Amino acid sequence: MSVKVRFAPSPTGMLHIGNVRTALITWLFARNQGGSYLLRIDDTDQERSKVEYEQAIEESLTWLGLDWDDKAHQRKRLDKYEAAIQKLKNDGRLYACYETAEELNLKRKSQLSRGKPPIYDRAALSLTKDQISKYETEGRSPHWRFKLNDEPIIWNDMVRGEVKFDGALLSDPVLIREDGSPLYHLCSVIDDIDFGITHVVRGEDHVSNTAMHKQMFEALGAKAPEFSHLPLISDAEGGKLSKRLGALSVLDLRDKEGLEPMAVNSLLARMGSSDAIEPFLSLEPLVKNFDFTRFSRGTPKFDTDELMRLNARILHEKEFSAVKSRLEELGLSGVTEDFWLAVRPNIEKLREAKDWWDVANGPVKPEIEDRAYIDDAVSVLPSSPWNENTWKEWTDAVKEKTGRKGKDLFMPLRKALTGMGHGPELAVLLPLIGPEKAKQRLEKDAA
Repeated sequence: MSVKVRFAPSPTGMLHIGNVRTALITWLFARNQGGSYLLRIDDTDQERSKVEYEQAIEESLTWLGLDWDDKAHQRKRLDKYEAAIQKLKNDGRLYACYETAEELNLKRKSQLSRGKPPIYDRAALSLTKDQISKYETEGRSPHWRFKLNDEPIIWNDMVRGEVKFDGALLSDPVLIREDGSPLYHLCSVIDDIDFGITHVVRGEDHVSNTAMHKQMFEALGAKAPEFSHLPLISDAEGGKLSKRLGALSVLDLRDKEGLEPMAVNSLLARMGSSDAIEPFLSLEPLVKNFDFTRFSRGTPKFDTDELMRLNARILHEKEFSAVKSRLEELGLSGVTEDFWLAVRPNIEKLREAKDWWDVANGPVKPEIEDRAYIDDAVSVLPSSPWNENTWKEWTDAVKEKTGRKGKDLFMPLRKALTGMGHGPELAVLLPLIGPEKAKQRLEKDAA
């Protein structure tokens, strides 16, 4: 069987960590199986759906490297839904209901107060023609429910194992609103049938929906896909994913946080699985080793500190050719491989390279408070060429000449060279500044 999957976001907001994890794992499975990946835009909610959100979804997926083989819009398929709706009505699986939201709420409260589950009582099936006529005279428009069969619903979930529901204990779902527009459940099932979707990956909050969907597939004469329900992500403390980076969109992680796409992929692809979380420079090894059986039902924790560690480790392995154009976009005109190799081990985000560049190349305004001390330091400057040992060699010589140590030794030199009391490590920075610029800065305003 040729595998075909889909990722089906609604263009009513930006992509965040939770739904991107679903997109990524679905994509990894498809590519591992040599299958096809459909991007389906669920835009039947025309009031809330925005073109800019759809564009942001595509930009987010592209940044992460998640390409798609086909694309569809639900808003362009309304005629397909209407044909399926008519079939379900003709077969008696869709029935009209006239209760208002207030009346349904009262029913639920009454059932709960009597210790009964809040399942719709199917009162609409007993309405007479006169009652229906009365409701319509009052101006009521019906919503339509799908009549579930009172039978077991069973499937073998690729993450959860065997899942069982009793159709008699589920409430008939509303599939068509009062205004005649179909709801997500029906549209999704019809789309999965028409596009030949073989596997559906979704969050565990959809498990009960899947039970209803299984019967919808059957009612429409189709075989249901295989299902994988992933546990929902929590934050590092096990709470709702809303703190710090977890609440940011994918594009915020790129633009505001300056993260690498493979840091996000490396974390999300392995969270909740038995595989170790480690940094990857590309998606290929994640595709090659993907296996649903390695995912557990435990709640995976999204640790922002781990994401930052992954980001740093990925940068520490990046070749100059992979970052050269991005460094130039940051304003590092004429950046060299030697510069990148020198600063690479000392940054957590690529944009931090600019701090090193600015200090190394200037202009800087030296801060010299003790002219005599700096003159002594200049007198023992090591000769060229300079390397990663030059800083220690120089400070040892300054210490011997002046008797200073600790902060009193290092800080005046840092301020004179960089104009700042903090910043990149001088052991790395000094060779980048070079003897000529270093001496110019140290001798600034000398009498």
